[in-house]
Amino acid sequence: MRAFVLLEAMLGVFIFSIGVLGLAQCVNNCLLSEAAKVEDEHARLALQNRMAEIESGAYKFEGTKTEKLTGMFEGITLTQTRTALNLETEKKEKISGLYNISLEASWQSGNQPQSKAISFYVFSPRPRLIP
Repeated sequence: MRAFVLLEAMLGVFIFSIGVLGLAQCVNNCLLSEAAKVEDEHARLALQNRMAEIESGAYKFEGTKTEKLTGMFEGITLTQTRTALNLETEKKEKISGLYNISLEASWQSGNQPQSKAISFYVFSPRPRLIP
């Protein structure tokens, strides 16, 4: 009878420990998910900031450029590409000053490379000289 009580107690402790280990794994997954979310938000914010700078005309570049960001965005590498669009109107007149801008933010998350990208159009007409 005493051996049965001891066996029952050991079985209860075993089942409880399995539950605690499962709960610990869930907490670990939540922490990893939150870290990935924060990294993703930083990359999105870096892309949004550069997009706003380009659209407002505060930041201009030609061709392709890659730079490592500093400060708040430490660890993110931003690759920028500007491609001129050769479009015509219905009257076969060329539209100049229209560009496709592609931005890609890449970073390391643990041992895995991660990236986010955005592409948008910018109209930048040539400055006209006013007589």
